[in-house]
Amino acid sequence: MTRHTASPSTSAGSSLAVIIFWLASGAFAIGAGEFAAMSLLPYFAAEFHASEAVAGHAISAYALGVVIGAPLIAMFASRLPRKHVLLALMGVFAIGNLLTALAPSMWTMDLARFLSGLPHGAFFGIAMLFAADIAGKHRRAQAVSQVILGLAIANIVGVPVVNYLGQLLGWRTGFAMVAALACLTVIMVWRTAPYKGPHPDAHPLAEIGAFRNRDVLLTLAMGAIGFGGMFAVYTYFSAAFLATTHAPAWGVSVILMIYGVGTTLGNIVAGAFSGGRLLKAALALQIVLGLACGFYAFSIGNVVLMGTSLFIIGLGGGLVVPLQTRLMDVAGNAQTLAAAMNHAAFNMANALGPWLAGMALTAGWGWRATGGVGVALALGGVAIWLAMRWSESRRTLDADLERAPA
Repeated sequence: MTRHTASPSTSAGSSLAVIIFWLASGAFAIGAGEFAAMSLLPYFAAEFHASEAVAGHAISAYALGVVIGAPLIAMFASRLPRKHVLLALMGVFAIGNLLTALAPSMWTMDLARFLSGLPHGAFFGIAMLFAADIAGKHRRAQAVSQVILGLAIANIVGVPVVNYLGQLLGWRTGFAMVAALACLTVIMVWRTAPYKGPHPDAHPLAEIGAFRNRDVLLTLAMGAIGFGGMFAVYTYFSAAFLATTHAPAWGVSVILMIYGVGTTLGNIVAGAFSGGRLLKAALALQIVLGLACGFYAFSIGNVVLMGTSLFIIGLGGGLVVPLQTRLMDVAGNAQTLAAAMNHAAFNMANALGPWLAGMALTAGWGWRATGGVGVALALGGVAIWLAMRWSESRRTLDADLERAPA
């Protein structure tokens, strides 16, 4: 009787899929925790008797944790095995979300959100490098997009479920669920991911070199500024929806699910079409994001239009894929720091967008102003893209001059 066994390529492909699934599960947990905090903002604000603007400090505290944690962890973890670092980071994330669920006051919640944010950037950066490494050079963009897909799917399933259960059972239940999922991810990554030593060229001093690389800094700046519009809108969407429409509260969960579908499609399309056209893909997605924020400003009070605008904003969220992949190309030996700093940059956007939108609300400009802030930040992203394009042309010209005969 003939025995049928899986070919090595099939076995390797299956193993890769399992590993990326659990790395994406970690991304899912992080996405559910980060974005659910925004969607639950009206509920913990009410419990702590805080205004929406003050409650928004919990969102900024998380973002600050990402911005501080990403470079520090990336530099000091560059010489450690990536699998072990991923396990430790997800463990800290679980603890931070458990403390959030138990927070007795607004300031203790801010501290818990800060702790939860510390491992965020480093986990994403190292997880994507880990996935890209085991996937091979020709499948890097796909591997990166598949890990980020966990973040996108979190917006389809995780955030709406956490938001709904938060309404039904209390906002603390949502963060407890995120902590439980993070613990499961720790167990499964430990069981499925292969041991891989640190990158042979990794060194803290080499990692610091990323901050002297013009192309790295411009790429990070585009994420920090250009992506801020998404957070300016998303952070206050739940409050705006409840304040300006007569729709039931569960409508928030439905529209957040629609937003999640948009982010998933945006990441899939970005992963498939970025390839060697990273700058063009980044510009296209930045323009989509800016136009969608403008559309949102005019949609306030209309349930259908608000849902449509959030779907398009989600599509623009695919911007993270070309920017992350470009960092791999321009970071040289500072791969770990650059990859982690990309998510720090997006969380600088997470701090900047809500802060500016909160100022607009405090000034009495109304809910439409959050979309206007998004448009302004998207224009800033386009301006930085022009600088990136100039830098690329300058680098190509310098290379041609070096190759020219004397």
